[in-house]
Amino acid sequence: QGLRRAAKVQAGQKVLVIGAGGGVGTFAVQLAKAFGADVTGVCSTKKTDLVRSIGADDVIDYTREDFADRPRRYDLILDIAGGRSLSHLRRALDPRGTLVIVGSERGGRWAQGVDRALRAAMLSPFVSQKLRMLVSTENEEDLQLLGKLIEGGKITPVVDRTFSLSEVPEAIEYLRGGHACGKVVITE
Repeated sequence: QGLRRAAKVQAGQKVLVIGAGGGVGTFAVQLAKAFGADVTGVCSTKKTDLVRSIGADDVIDYTREDFADRPRRYDLILDIAGGRSLSHLRRALDPRGTLVIVGSERGGRWAQGVDRALRAAMLSPFVSQKLRMLVSTENEEDLQLLGKLIEGGKITPVVDRTFSLSEVPEAIEYLRGGHACGKVVITE
């Protein structure tokens, strides 16, 4: 929904996915590629090979390089990882580009984790860039498209670890650590 609905991604666009090695990011990279975009993934050193393997055209290891310091500007930035200021994100965004903030962050002075996304939505009418926050909703059309892309081999779910139902507390703790490469699966 962040790529198709909020940003209306087009073939040939330059897309930056921040958090490209996580559970949502691994899907975002593959979806952007399936839509014909030129995709750059931002992730940690541990995840760079994974992000390349799922189709990213370029990978930036955020522990070694700041994507905003590169001369390249992106048509679309999908920020899944959070934590970077709007001004920092906008530096890497084309003057007419679109920023989509996905999810919430921990804490937040006023809005418990959606402060930055709300600031983006309030600033957007006053700048040339489109600054959006994603509020996802379940719908049949998106699920059918995902099913077709999976069946057609365009996207493949990335599973980091599998936990049994009795290990749910450990799975949650693992996820909270923020270092999962792809999805964490709970089995019976």
